[in-house]
Amino acid sequence: MFHTAKRAVDLGAALGILLLLWWALVLIWAYIRLDSPGPGVFAQLRVGKNGREFVCYKFRTMKLGTRQAGTHEVSASAITPFGRFLRARKLDELPQIWNILRNEMSLIGPRPCLPTQTALIAARKRRGVLDLKPGVSGLAQINGIDMSDPERLARWDARYLALQSLRLDLAIGMSTLTGRGQGDKVAE
Repeated sequence: MFHTAKRAVDLGAALGILLLLWWALVLIWAYIRLDSPGPGVFAQLRVGKNGREFVCYKFRTMKLGTRQAGTHEVSASAITPFGRFLRARKLDELPQIWNILRNEMSLIGPRPCLPTQTALIAARKRRGVLDLKPGVSGLAQINGIDMSDPERLARWDARYLALQSLRLDLAIGMSTLTGRGQGDKVAE
């Protein structure tokens, strides 16, 4: 019952964003293309449910040529000025509605990591977290926990696994929309 309702909410939200905000998605994409060289949408391999890899989409917030690494391992100087604006408002996550529509992600769940983040993958596997679809936002993120501490993040992800409910998802979603949690911090 929970998983069916969660999927219905995911689909409703993704379709709603697509239908109501398609014009904003196009404008953001166009501004990124004009603002700095490179694509407007960034595609990156991530680890999803059951450890399966998938391509995750985001608006590009970093300069072309930035190395593929966890955000906490990338210098703040790699972020474009418009990218900083998008990240602060979490607008860079909007293209992930495509991942939601493809049933690779959910609105709420553990943030998907890179295949190279082996310590986090192992910690999540030990705690059963890989049984979940990754999310655009999650319990750890609204509590300020990023991927720089894999064990701590996996513990918070496991807490979400144990407590998951539509009520908790709604609370996490509202906290995300009101600006709680800053996502992964870049290196100084």
